[in-house]
Amino acid sequence: MAAFDYIAIDPDGREKKGVLEADTARLARTQLRSQNLTPLEVSESSAKAKLTGSQSSGKRNFRGSISTAELSLITRQIATLTSSGTPIEEALTAVSQHTEKQKIKSLILSVRSKVLEGHTLAAAMRDYPRVFPEIYHATVAAGEQSGHLDAVLERLAEYLENRQSTQATVKKALIYPSMLVVASIGIVAFLLGYVVPQVVQVFDSMNQELPILTKTMLALSAFVREWGLIILLTAVVAYILFNRAMQSEAFRYRVNSFQLRIPVVGRLIRGFNASQFARTLSILAASGVPVLEALDIASQVISNRPMREAVNTAAAQVREGATLSGSLEKTGYFPPMMLHLLASGEASGQLDTMLEKAATHQEREVDSLISLFLGLFEPIVILIMGGAVLAIVLAILLPIFQMNQLVN
Repeated sequence: MAAFDYIAIDPDGREKKGVLEADTARLARTQLRSQNLTPLEVSESSAKAKLTGSQSSGKRNFRGSISTAELSLITRQIATLTSSGTPIEEALTAVSQHTEKQKIKSLILSVRSKVLEGHTLAAAMRDYPRVFPEIYHATVAAGEQSGHLDAVLERLAEYLENRQSTQATVKKALIYPSMLVVASIGIVAFLLGYVVPQVVQVFDSMNQELPILTKTMLALSAFVREWGLIILLTAVVAYILFNRAMQSEAFRYRVNSFQLRIPVVGRLIRGFNASQFARTLSILAASGVPVLEALDIASQVISNRPMREAVNTAAAQVREGATLSGSLEKTGYFPPMMLHLLASGEASGQLDTMLEKAATHQEREVDSLISLFLGLFEPIVILIMGGAVLAIVLAILLPIFQMNQLVN
């Protein structure tokens, strides 16, 4: 069966959209009529309608993508159903029926269609790389080969949930400092550009000698009013150009190398990438994926280019017979505790268990580093903003104090 998107009219004249399964578009229209719906448009599901590249490539391009939270929910639902003994095609049907988003329903039914055609679940998912990353279908393939697909899916669901939680933690940690910096710059710019000139121009008309601080603030105010908009536009253009330059691997590598040398920030980047790498490698190793293939896949979750290159170098050394812990230690990027746990796992034959412990330890350390970073950053920004506002207020008040002394 294939999945079809449809647009139909119900008996009350309202338009309805949805997805259903049928062998042909004609049978899909027949199903709609049996449900008292008048079909207006029936077409093969958009999740499998377009081919990428040549027609012989056989890979389909899903229109759009889904969030980590949505993928996590789908995986958890499939894992729960398969662990209860439900066949995979029935599990996919049930998941598609319980989702409210048409694009997800279309995707799941398209995957189910391929499974019914005789493909494995991993092969069906591999056709949608924007939805199912390499770690996903590699893990599913290992589960199908070992006969423990339900357990692998449960483990994969936990991995996605942990990753979603980590991403949410990082985003929440960055929101407040970012808003604080933007608000501080905005307030100071408003005071310098509007408030200071309005107040201090009174003293200019009196031909009074102004204090040095007031003169400095007036100069800054004039600079902000004359060049502020140009600086803002320049910053926007620089941001756009920087993002484009980051698409170049050479430039991105240099930027990432510089980030690793920044105090606190570099340690946070190393810890975050190490935890992502360890967690991904643990799920792959526990699912039965060969170590070398697991290293290649796990390296892709590392966003920092020098660290990713170091993992690829370590993988080459492991291929030649070296230990994983020893190879990673030579890179100098991974924390000693993680390397110690890896060495213990290799010696005891429980690498997957030790990788999971290393990932958990790194995630806790990253949380502590984020708390430390915020604990240092927020007071510093508040102090700088307070100092700037104090200087502006003093620049306004000092001429008033001088006038009072002259009157007395």
